[in-house]
Amino acid sequence: MLVFGFLLLCSIKTKGETKPNCRMIGEPEYPLLSKDGDIIIGGAFSIHSKINLEMPSFTEKPHRLLCTSLNLREFRFAQTMIFAIEEINSKMSLLPNISIGYQIFDSCGSTLASMRSSMALINGQELIAEHICFGKTAVKAIIGESESSSTIVLSRATGPFRIPVISHFATCACLSNRKQFPSFFRTIPSDFYQSRALAQLVKHFGWTWVGAVRSDNDYGNNGMATFVEVAGREGVCIEYSEAISRTNSKEKIAKVVEVIKKGTAKVLVAFLAQGEMDVLLEEIIRQNVTRLQWVGSESWITARYLTTKMVSNVLGGAVGFTISKSKIPGLKEFLLKVNPSQNPSNALLREFWEMAFGCRLSPTTSPKTENEKFCDGSENLSNVSNVFTDVSELRISNNVYKAVYAIAYALHNTLACKTSNGAPGNLTCGNKDLIVSSQVMNSLQNVNFTLASGETIYFDQNGDPMARYELVNWQKNGAGETTFVTVGHYDASLPSEQQFVMNSINIIWAGDSHTKPSSVCSESCQPGFRQAVIKGRPVCCFECLRCPSGEISNTIDSAECIKCPLEYWSNENHSMCVLKRVEFLSFEENMGILLTAFSLTGVSLTITVALMFYHFRDTPLVKASNTELSFLLLFSLSLCFLCSLTFIGQPTEWSCMLRHTAFGITFALCMSCVLARTIAVVMAFKASVPGTSVPQCSLPLQRISVFCCTLFQVTICTLWLTLDPPMPYKNIAHSLDTIILECDLGSAIGFWAVLGYIGLLSVLCFILAFLARKLPDNFNEAKFITFSMLIFCAVWITFIPAYVSSPGKFTVAVEIFAILASSFGLLFCIFTPKCYIIILKPEQNTRKHIMGKTHSKSQKT
Repeated sequence: MLVFGFLLLCSIKTKGETKPNCRMIGEPEYPLLSKDGDIIIGGAFSIHSKINLEMPSFTEKPHRLLCTSLNLREFRFAQTMIFAIEEINSKMSLLPNISIGYQIFDSCGSTLASMRSSMALINGQELIAEHICFGKTAVKAIIGESESSSTIVLSRATGPFRIPVISHFATCACLSNRKQFPSFFRTIPSDFYQSRALAQLVKHFGWTWVGAVRSDNDYGNNGMATFVEVAGREGVCIEYSEAISRTNSKEKIAKVVEVIKKGTAKVLVAFLAQGEMDVLLEEIIRQNVTRLQWVGSESWITARYLTTKMVSNVLGGAVGFTISKSKIPGLKEFLLKVNPSQNPSNALLREFWEMAFGCRLSPTTSPKTENEKFCDGSENLSNVSNVFTDVSELRISNNVYKAVYAIAYALHNTLACKTSNGAPGNLTCGNKDLIVSSQVMNSLQNVNFTLASGETIYFDQNGDPMARYELVNWQKNGAGETTFVTVGHYDASLPSEQQFVMNSINIIWAGDSHTKPSSVCSESCQPGFRQAVIKGRPVCCFECLRCPSGEISNTIDSAECIKCPLEYWSNENHSMCVLKRVEFLSFEENMGILLTAFSLTGVSLTITVALMFYHFRDTPLVKASNTELSFLLLFSLSLCFLCSLTFIGQPTEWSCMLRHTAFGITFALCMSCVLARTIAVVMAFKASVPGTSVPQCSLPLQRISVFCCTLFQVTICTLWLTLDPPMPYKNIAHSLDTIILECDLGSAIGFWAVLGYIGLLSVLCFILAFLARKLPDNFNEAKFITFSMLIFCAVWITFIPAYVSSPGKFTVAVEIFAILASSFGLLFCIFTPKCYIIILKPEQNTRKHIMGKTHSKSQKT
């Protein structure tokens, strides 16, 4: 384990202020940039991005950390802090007659160096090795750091001493915890909002299958955890989530890039700090991984140093959220005046100058190589174009500027004895020599001021500013240079549905394409299909299954199919519900036409027979057939044929009641007539005396029997219609996609009573006709009645199972067929023999022929 060069022993309180009581072992830390003043403000920046660690020998004091690789962007942040302090010192309206000094330390992008810097800021420069010191803190507030992990170290160290820390670039949501970081503030929004904004961005563009890579530190881990949580609620799946650190080996970085390269996601969310972004891009370029749509966090999305041609080939079209850019009047001129001559002994200024001009600032030293050149400090920075001099995208620098002014206003209010409620403070608050950091922290919580640019600065209860972002897109201008174009905005203060707004500016996507890339695990399910999760895969990986019959999905990527209402059914594409096909036996269809034709044919034949009987009414055959009952029977048969028509067509309330009652009454009348004729035939032959004419039954008795038999059926039908009549009914149970319009019987007892009564009359007719089958043959009507009753009974016996088992409109067709078949059976069996004699054998239409066999039998007897 690396031996760390300090040991914090204790802390005490003196006159209301917590003061450090520390011992530091080893070389003390000194500021890279400093200036005296009445009140000192500390600064901590990653001015160098790397450190060289030497393992201690345990035989001598550990050496100071050696930081390398100057970061021009962080150096600009430090110079912006100095510029803001100089600007405030020159103003008379803010902190008049008080000068602000500064001490700026280099944290080298390392938590180890950050701890050393924080100890130095807390204790000042009075510490020497192996001595214990007691004194006030050197600084009243600290600005820094640029990374969340380093800021956490700084805030934990300064928190017990109530020294306020304002970060310009630390976005980890964990820093909003007031219990752990009571003195922390920042001028950049928390990742609590950025992670949600990125999740909404990914969802907005329809990317449901993304890869993710993050910094393996507090910034990356916390930010990515929030993104994954919110993205999951938005229906976005993470194919892979890899973590890297700038200190990882090349083999480790290469494995991460291999995962990215083999992934199927076309969108990569990179929640990376700049250090991790640099090492990742190096390996990405080496493995030639292109055509990825990058979605970046604010730490690198507007890093100007990344816009080289080689990097732009990889990151071209990247999108991401960043804070709003601003202009700081005078900063450009101030930066161009930075020169080693300002402090010839300052090694940092010398290193910066040599890096900016690619020279050695040491004219007394001989060149090491032929190509090595020297510089003397007279060079002009305006001739150099680098990250330090570029002020076109002042975003984080503006945060540093705002942090300095926030501290200045807090100091101003403290010295003016202003408290949070506007009441006067204590008696020592106006004395700059007695001011303590805890007073500054309390004032900082309540600052509310407006900069010259018009931006209002204040902090919420967690020390965070209001979260507002710009959505930027990497685009190339006419000169082929990469620019950051604002294409949208995010404002967390607005309602959720209004937070994310896109501009009308066209976005350039990966590979400088104008076509938005698609990044999904499975292609969208079209209307008519639903998503079915594949076992063992994320929910974004699914297969599309057709909705079952009767169910639909009318949106893309529907998770479930919607069942259609009872009277509706799914269309062919299963994308919408349509009214079910209505089915009933109509006059327009072939079956209806055929049955109607048979019905009308039956009526026509019956009328023809009646006309024939009427024309030959005076002939012996017609007279012997009981003219009145014959016409009544023909009339009832006509009604039977006609009542079948009531079963055709769309059922209505009246047609349902009419069809069954008309059927019952007309057939009862028909059977009553047949029964009366049968009785008349039997009585005629049984009561005849030899040598006499054929006796006739009493006509009133026949009428009474027909009337009574029919009246009984009328009574049954009346009770049926009164108590529980047939009504129209939509049958949706028999067929899933069809509504069968039919007549519900109402009372099943009524229906079977009507049918049973007709059956009873037909059975009686059959029995009586069967008993008279051996009567004289010349004109034995009982034999023909027997045949007709056989047909009638056979039809209605087979009707019952056919009626019960027939589906839909075929039930009605079976009933019509039974009516027509039995009617034709009665018509043909009873009247065809008579018509045959009347038309074709008129010589047999005589009384002698009709009574011939009977008469000859009488003579023999």
